[in-house]
Amino acid sequence: MNLLVTGGCGFIGSNFIRQRLTEKGSPLTRLVNLDALTYAGNPANLADLAGDPRYVFAQGDIGDPALVTRLLAEHAIDAVVNFAAESHVDRSIDSPEPFIQTNVVGTLRLLNCTKQYWAKLPEAKKAAFRFLHVSTDEVYGTLSASDPAFTEETPFAPNSPYAASKAGSDHLVRAYQHTYGLPTLTTNCSNNYGPYHFPEKLIPLMILNALEGKPLPVYGDGQQIRDWLYVEDHAAAIWLVLRQGRVGETYNVGGLNEKPNIEIVQTICALLDRKSPRADGKPYLSQVTYVADRPGHDRRYAIDCAKLQRELGWKPKENFTTGIAKTVDWYLANRMWCSDITKKKYSRERLGTGQG
Repeated sequence: MNLLVTGGCGFIGSNFIRQRLTEKGSPLTRLVNLDALTYAGNPANLADLAGDPRYVFAQGDIGDPALVTRLLAEHAIDAVVNFAAESHVDRSIDSPEPFIQTNVVGTLRLLNCTKQYWAKLPEAKKAAFRFLHVSTDEVYGTLSASDPAFTEETPFAPNSPYAASKAGSDHLVRAYQHTYGLPTLTTNCSNNYGPYHFPEKLIPLMILNALEGKPLPVYGDGQQIRDWLYVEDHAAAIWLVLRQGRVGETYNVGGLNEKPNIEIVQTICALLDRKSPRADGKPYLSQVTYVADRPGHDRRYAIDCAKLQRELGWKPKENFTTGIAKTVDWYLANRMWCSDITKKKYSRERLGTGQG
């Protein structure tokens, strides 16, 4: 298989690429990573794979038709996995337009180039081709404490510019399958966490702020509930859906770990108290600072991933206890990566908490 991955220098994309190129018996002949290297894209995420002859990096935008067309043809691509997206809710509230440009217009142009390439393939390759679009549970809106979890049939009700832009891209993917027959698949995931997570998001922000003696900003009362999915479990689910999922279908991917944000912060503080205690002996929890809630902040997300489990036999390997411990250990061991990425086009003065 020759695979085109877009946004592969970001958090989830880089974990997916690493998993694909390091697994035993990988069927990949070529993996092309197309990434625009915006503030959240970091080539250092994949520096250890640079010598792999199967790996090709191309810097550029999914909205560049000439570049996408050339890469598809030049590398005889058999499947596309689209991670490329603006993904931070706080940034979308401050400035929605980049989210529309990348997530809607960019996805449209990527789909159009892919459709034109796919239409010219020999019949066998055409039948085997796949386009997998990676999306979010935020397209479904918000839940009350007693509501059932989101399923693939939950109506879209996005509540932030980010969520609206992802909902738009999901609709385009569906339309290209229904109208043109392009063999698409969509995955909608819950909040990811793990290694290489950009430090504006909740978990890495709390770890790094704690270690640097900075406030740990918690929105509102901290009782917003999210389902937490370890990134390597998500990467494995995407690969499974790409190879075995039914064309035209959507698969929800969840970590089966619903927790309020304040509990996440408390867990991180407790781990750091044991693994890297403060010099003054005080608990990291003393750094928690409650800040004004985000405008229109969704109260709860929850994913029902029974379809993925039932049809494809997927289940997460990590529970939150094991996953968060691995994550804290990774950040403690990779302080230089954290320092380098936070200096790159990013100011940590913002009190966004990446809560999705």
